[in-house]
Amino acid sequence: MKIFDEIESEVQCYARAFPRIFNKAKGEFLYDEEGNQYLDFLAGAGTLNYGHNNPIFKAKLLDYIHQDGITHGLDLHTKAKGEFLEAFNEKILKPRELDYVMQFTGPTGTNAVEAAMKLARNITGRENIISFTNGFHGVSLGSLAATGNSHHRGAAGVSLSGTSRMPYEGYLGDDIDTTVYLDKVLCDSSSGIDKPAAVIVETVQGEGGINACSFEWLRALDAVCKKHEVLLIVDDIQAGCGRTGTYFSFEKAGIKPDIVTLSKSLGGYGLPFAVVLFKPELDQWKPGEHNGTFRGNNFAFVTAKAAIDHYWSDNSFANDVQRKGAYVSQRLEEIVEKYGEGNFTTRGRGMFQGINCVNGEIAGKITKQAFKKGLIIETSGADDHVVKFLCPLVISDENLKKGIDIVEEAIREVCLKEDSIPERKLYFSPEQIAS
Repeated sequence: MKIFDEIESEVQCYARAFPRIFNKAKGEFLYDEEGNQYLDFLAGAGTLNYGHNNPIFKAKLLDYIHQDGITHGLDLHTKAKGEFLEAFNEKILKPRELDYVMQFTGPTGTNAVEAAMKLARNITGRENIISFTNGFHGVSLGSLAATGNSHHRGAAGVSLSGTSRMPYEGYLGDDIDTTVYLDKVLCDSSSGIDKPAAVIVETVQGEGGINACSFEWLRALDAVCKKHEVLLIVDDIQAGCGRTGTYFSFEKAGIKPDIVTLSKSLGGYGLPFAVVLFKPELDQWKPGEHNGTFRGNNFAFVTAKAAIDHYWSDNSFANDVQRKGAYVSQRLEEIVEKYGEGNFTTRGRGMFQGINCVNGEIAGKITKQAFKKGLIIETSGADDHVVKFLCPLVISDENLKKGIDIVEEAIREVCLKEDSIPERKLYFSPEQIAS
C-alpha cells in the first residue's frame, strides 16, 4: 500500500526489516496479505510470550466484550481489575513469598520505569539513579536518561540528567566484579557519584545485546544496595513473565527487589498494560500524585488473569520453558562451535538468548537471509550485532527446531559468502563447512 510511504513517519523501524503487509497471526506464525506464512521469532519484542491470538485468552476477551464489560475505567474499581489482582496475588506473589503492592501506570514499559524512578526519588529525597552500560529502559525522557544506547539518547533534543552509569557484569572483563567497583564509588565521598535514590537493572539486557548477569552478581548488587540504603529496581519488562524460565527473572537469585516493573507480556494477548510492584512500606504516593488516562487496561486485566490461571497455576509451564531453553542453548552452542571459529558466542538465559556475530553487518545479513526463508528474527545490541531469539514461549518443539534450523542455514550461507574477509577469521572456509 502506498499509504505507508505517503503519510507514515520515517521513525518506523521493524517495517523496514520485514517489508510485508501482515494481516493474520496465530500461535507462532504471522501471515502476509499474499498468504505467506512466517515463523515469528520476534514475538512483539517479547510481548507475545503466549503466542498470537491465544485461543484461551481470546475466548475470555470476547465473552467480556459481549457482556459489555468495562472498556475504560481510569483507576476506578472494576470487577476485571479485582479478579486480576486476586489471581496475581494468589498465584504469582504468594507462592514466591513476595509482598508487593501494585501501581497501574500508563500502558507501556517506559511509563512503569518513569513511575518507579519517580517513586524512588520521592521516598529517598535523592535525585541520582544508577543504571548500567548497555541498559535499555525506554525512550521517554526519564527512562531515556537511564538508557545507554547513543542512537536513542541522541534523539532526545535535551540534556539527559539525574542518572549515573556503572559497568554491567562483564563490561570490564570477566575478572572484574563491577559490584565491588559500585560499592567503592558509593563509599567514597569524592567519587563524584552522588548517593543514589535507586539502582535500576535488567537481569538480561534485551535491547543491549542479550547480556545476562549471573545470579551471584545480582545477589552482590542487592547486597551493595542494602549496605548503602539504596532501592533496587529490577526492570523485568522484557525478561519477566516467564521469558527466562521463571515468572520473574530474578527468582533463582533468591533476592526480593524493592521495586519491579512489568509490561509487554503481562497482558498476555498483546494488549498494552504496565505496572509497578513495590514493597508496601514504599507506598508513599499521595492520591493522584502520579496518574494517567490509560492506567489499567480492563481488556488486559481479563487476558492477564487468563494467562495466570492457565499457565501459572503450577510449575508445569515454567518447567516446559526451561526445557525448551535448554534445547535453545544446546543448538546455539552447536551452531557457534560449527561456524563461529571462536568469534561467535552465545548469550542469554532460558528462552531469551542470542548469538553474538561480532558486528552488525554480519548479523543483519543473517536475519535478512532468515526472513527470505520464512523466519522473522531481529538483532539487538549497541551495533545490532546480536541475533536475538525471542519466539513465543508456547511454540511447539517442531517449530522451535524449524526456526533454529533456518537460522543455522542462514548463518551457513552467510559464512560461505564472507569467508574472504582477511582481517577477521570469523568463519570456517567453504571447504571446512563442506567437510
